[in-house]
Amino acid sequence: MRAPHLIALLIVLSSLSACGTRRAPARVPVARIGSTEEGIASWYGEPYHGRRAANGEIFDMEKFTAAHPALPFETWVRVRRLDTKSETEVRIVDRGPFVKGRIIDLSRAAARDIDLIRSGTAKVRITVIPPPKDYLRGKHFAVQVSSLSAKPRAESLQRQLTPDFKDVEIRYRSANPKGGHAAAWRVLVGRESTPAAAQRILERLREKFPNAFIVPWDAE
Repeated sequence: MRAPHLIALLIVLSSLSACGTRRAPARVPVARIGSTEEGIASWYGEPYHGRRAANGEIFDMEKFTAAHPALPFETWVRVRRLDTKSETEVRIVDRGPFVKGRIIDLSRAAARDIDLIRSGTAKVRITVIPPPKDYLRGKHFAVQVSSLSAKPRAESLQRQLTPDFKDVEIRYRSANPKGGHAAAWRVLVGRESTPAAAQRILERLREKFPNAFIVPWDAE
């Protein structure tokens, strides 16, 4: 990453292998539209295809998504190869790559879009962009406050949050046989029409719940 166009990555990163076992990091920064970062892009597919990504959704290597060490989930970025000038746009759903100098891990579909499959890596510039309008159409977003193994603990947290927030919901997620997440009771706050609106809820929750993050409301 190089000055002057740095994305502020003021978080504590977990020391994890790239796109394997994941935890949501604390103190995720706000993604500023137009912020840029330069470094090396790589890509991933198997064996992570079908596993849950760090945001909890099933990773599909044929969708235009990516892993980033720090940018908030639901951030969209334009990835531009500095040698060929080819571009692709992806949504951040995962954490990684945890390799020095690498700043983004693209899905196979996104890697194919900028001819990265064969070379494996390339120097890129990533730019934070607004979510595409067709992606937002009909969608809602929430903040996942916690993911708990015991339902009574989730219900207790729901009662704690309900006086201060509307749309506090508990949702069960079964274990994924391909890996990524165990069975859990997720506590979600809000049902907003844009990630930016969900971000405002996240800011209110961040002091007490530094590991909370934005998710699509209907993600299973």
